[in-house]
Amino acid sequence: MNSLKDEIKFLFSGRGMPYEKVAMMVALVCSIFFTLTLGNNAIFNGPVAVIDLDNSKYSHEIIEEIDSSPFIHVTAVLHAAVQPTSLFYEDKVLAVVYLPKELEKDRYSTSAGSIGVFYDNTNIAQTAEIMEALNAIVATENEKLSGEKTTRAEYGISLRDRLLFNPQGSAANNGEVQGFLFFFSSMFFTFATIGMIPRLRMTGQLQQTLTEGTPFDLLFRLIPYCGCFLTALTVGMVVLHYFNDMSFTGSVLLFYVTQLFYIPAVGVLSLLFGWTAANPGVAASRMILFIPGGFIFGGATGPIAEQAGWVQTLTHVFPLRWEYEFIRDIMLRGADYHGISHELGAFLVYFGILLVIFCCYFYHARKKLLQAQAVHSA
Repeated sequence: MNSLKDEIKFLFSGRGMPYEKVAMMVALVCSIFFTLTLGNNAIFNGPVAVIDLDNSKYSHEIIEEIDSSPFIHVTAVLHAAVQPTSLFYEDKVLAVVYLPKELEKDRYSTSAGSIGVFYDNTNIAQTAEIMEALNAIVATENEKLSGEKTTRAEYGISLRDRLLFNPQGSAANNGEVQGFLFFFSSMFFTFATIGMIPRLRMTGQLQQTLTEGTPFDLLFRLIPYCGCFLTALTVGMVVLHYFNDMSFTGSVLLFYVTQLFYIPAVGVLSLLFGWTAANPGVAASRMILFIPGGFIFGGATGPIAEQAGWVQTLTHVFPLRWEYEFIRDIMLRGADYHGISHELGAFLVYFGILLVIFCCYFYHARKKLLQAQAVHSA
């Protein structure tokens, strides 16, 4: 009984992980928040682009039928030949429908007609409804032809599709394995850095830095951890590439440029979330506030298109959400700098905001410390 009383006293003392608060928070988040944000089990109004090279009355009718489906929303119609893969950058669309030249002519002749479609298979669960809807549209068109007493009914229209970026649905290509690599690497990097400020406070070094140094004296302490993180990611990706089947179609240099901003961004968040913790142990429990959210909403566990628009916007507060977007665009889709310019620019703004918040927090803590020292000396 004495041991039980002692442990209960420690649990609520604040010297360790506040499990009584964490347990309640996790239960509420899982039952309420995730129900609101991940409640859909299907993708409605999935964004689709159409390359209409025929530009005829019949092709316009086909586009209207596609857009009328509850599972599809036509976001763009192009009348010139473009590289379909470029339309997928930054998760703009889930599929690209290709209507070839002379589609209407084939419709009323004895030539077999076909409609092409390119699917984004970075996540194998995100295009099922679109595939079903397009197959239903083609089947309806063939039913119309079968009712026409012409030789055209013998040929019909076929749907020819291609699965891009991850045709085999490999778990190493933005699936479970790759997702876990970046998730656990980010998580343990946070464990290693989130207790830095409480540790410096306990040793008295934080007070000295606040009175004599600058915010960069704290930020530069992240460099060795960032180096270890980047090295570990490199080793993990090499293993997946050469011993599994992970593809890397984009620029390695561009990917590393994004990591030079992503990894410090996670480090800055670690310092901010751990700043007020009483000790490193308490700080470690706060990792759950900004790392798992990026894993859940970043597209590694489920299709992003299932999320509501406000969820997709709001969840960009999690740095890992940005990381998964860079992975899909650079590693899988082969995007160059121009292909991710908007995405990278937005992330740099996000990183800049984190640095500004950290500097403000630093100088606010300095002001409080100097005021406390003035009162003490008086």
